[in-house]
Amino acid sequence: MRVLARPILIQFGKRHKDAEQSIRAWYHEAKKADWNNSNEIKERYGTASVLKKGRVIFNICGNKYRLVVAIKYKPKIVYIRFIGTHKEYDTIDAEAI
Repeated sequence: MRVLARPILIQFGKRHKDAEQSIRAWYHEAKKADWNNSNEIKERYGTASVLKKGRVIFNICGNKYRLVVAIKYKPKIVYIRFIGTHKEYDTIDAEAI
């Protein structure tokens, strides 16, 4: 998969050092992945939440943080839409960002 907007992940990792390794691991796994649908994501990430419009929410750092991505399966693109704490996540509409 092609992961777009990686600087968002890098900046978050700099601010939240405890999440840096988990973010890096997720990024490298996503980059190597060949997801064709949300079922394949759920097989690998059982705690991921699949929303409308290709949105998927991943739990990062033992569910301390939330990562929202938009996935376009045919062109193999993952676009980082949001990463933050649960409190920050509660202020957004994950299907609209």
